[in-house]
Formats: sequence, structure tokens, C-alpha cells
Amino acid sequence: MKSELFSERHLAQPATVAGMTEQNSKSLKYTVDGEMLARQGAMIAYRGNLQFERRSQGVGGMLKRAVTGEGLPLMTVRGQGEAWFAHEAQSCFIVDLEPGDALTINGRNVLCFDASLSYEIKTVKGSGISGGGLFNSVFTGHGRLGLMCEGEPLVIPVSPKAPVYVDTDAVVGWTASLETSLHRSQSIGSMLRGGSGEAVQLLLQGEGFVIVRPSEAAPAKPQQH
Repeated sequence: MKSELFSERHLAQPATVAGMTEQNSKSLKYTVDGEMLARQGAMIAYRGNLQFERRSQGVGGMLKRAVTGEGLPLMTVRGQGEAWFAHEAQSCFIVDLEPGDALTINGRNVLCFDASLSYEIKTVKGSGISGGGLFNSVFTGHGRLGLMCEGEPLVIPVSPKAPVYVDTDAVVGWTASLETSLHRSQSIGSMLRGGSGEAVQLLLQGEGFVIVRPSEAAPAKPQQH
């Protein structure tokens, strides 16, 4: 058979290096030799001797997920082989974290990551119950983190002289050292008249960057277990 479908652009090539690589703009490939972690249900194909096990979030993680509807439902992938990960054809990106780096990411945007990375679900300071992303996952350590985003993300530098205001439903993540608080951009009178639909934003101050996506969050879908 002959078709553009079978071109090298679409063909899965044999692994040359261990770990995470970009298969294409919509999926990531992970050559597993030991252990890695991924979002539950994100595996779209694999070959080799791999086992997939649901990873417990512990009592604290389960409580936060129950309160917010957000969370980081993970599975551990063990063995030797290759696995491909994707989610609803979202754009995929790889972030290399070095010792001393700290990145806070909304759980809905995490696709997979090296087992060498540490993560902790933390409260977004100043967000309050209405903050949309009340709990985010803070990643530290040395390794690769695979992210996903609806559309092409926008990365905005933040500096002491130029704080950034972001829609809580559009934010993907930010440098963990940034200070966060809620900012109300509408007067009470404007809100009573119906408002603009953009009443509250997350204010980020300090030195770093913030990642936003070109769409607001859709209602969360129930997790498949």
C-alpha cells in the first residue's frame, strides 16, 4: 500500500534513547527502562513488557480532589518497552527540570513525567474557593515533565515591574516562586449589572513566567476507573 499515512512523519521509529521524547505535536513517546508515571487513561499504545498500575494519591490527595474536582490521577508504568501518551488531541510539550527548579502546574495539564521528579499537591496561595485551580501540583527535582494544552500555549514573563493577571480557567502553570493572589477587576456595581464575565483573575508577582492556554477550562469529565 502507498499513502502519505505511511510516511516517516507518522511512522513510529525504533527507540534510540531512554526516557521521554516528542512523537509529534499531539503525543509523547516514553522508552521505559524501569519506572515512570503518567496520567491515568493517557496511554494510547505500547510495545514491550510493561505493567500499568493505578497510583494512590493518599488520604490527603483524595480529600483535595474530592473538594475541588481537580486532581492528578496517576498510574505507574514499570518494565521495559515503549509507550505513547496523549489526551484528546491536545498539544504536547516537554519541560526539562534542573535541580533547584520548581514549577507549579494545574493537574489537568500533566500528561507524564520521570519518576525522578517529586510532586506535591499544594494550595494556591490567595486563590480562595473561587480560584478555579485551588490545588496545583508543584514539581521539583531533575527530570522531564510532559505537559498538554488545548491549542498553542502563551508563555508570559513576569517581573517585579510587570505583574501579570491571568484567567483562573486558562492558566496552565507558573514558576513556583511567584506570589499569587486574587484580583477583582470589576466594581460591585458592574457585577450587579451583569458584568463582563471576567470578574476575578489570578495575580502573579515576582520574577518568572506564567503559561496560559488559548481557551478557558471546559467542565471536568468524570474519571474512568
